[in-house]
Amino acid sequence: MEGVHETPEQLDRLQALLDASATAAGAHLRSIVIEERRVDAGRLCALLTGMRLLTVATVTADGRPIAGPVDGYFLHGAFWFSTSRHSVRAQHLSMRPAVSATHVPHERLAVSAHGMAVLFSFPGSETDELRQAMLDHYLPLQGASFEEWLEGMSDGVAGRIDARKLFAFSMPDS
Repeated sequence: MEGVHETPEQLDRLQALLDASATAAGAHLRSIVIEERRVDAGRLCALLTGMRLLTVATVTADGRPIAGPVDGYFLHGAFWFSTSRHSVRAQHLSMRPAVSATHVPHERLAVSAHGMAVLFSFPGSETDELRQAMLDHYLPLQGASFEEWLEGMSDGVAGRIDARKLFAFSMPDS
């Protein structure tokens, strides 16, 4: 079942991060993400339930950025995603954990997180909620074959983005 996963303490931390990020933003971003367009922690969590496509950017050894899509899940105030331990993305993050991720489903909402990726074995006990979120999303779409595929995954890794900056923009309803 999809829903908000955050405790009151996690919501408070998330709100403090959103506020600090907005305060530290550059003049141009502050001119776009004005007070009426800012999203508070509770609303952000409600907007980000279920699977949300993220564009995740990592950095190569010679400093080139590489960005690509992942299935993202917002759990306990942080974006999570999974991939193969042998993927280029996982290789980058294991050596250089700096990461940026953006969710832009349409022109009325944008969420960007910048911070450090923490990697976990997947599946594993620390990633049970991510696994369940994936099952909640994909079982209705793909049936039991998805769970069989997930259970058979032997080279998985999950990433949690520990954001140091988090920006959320939403155009108010007309």
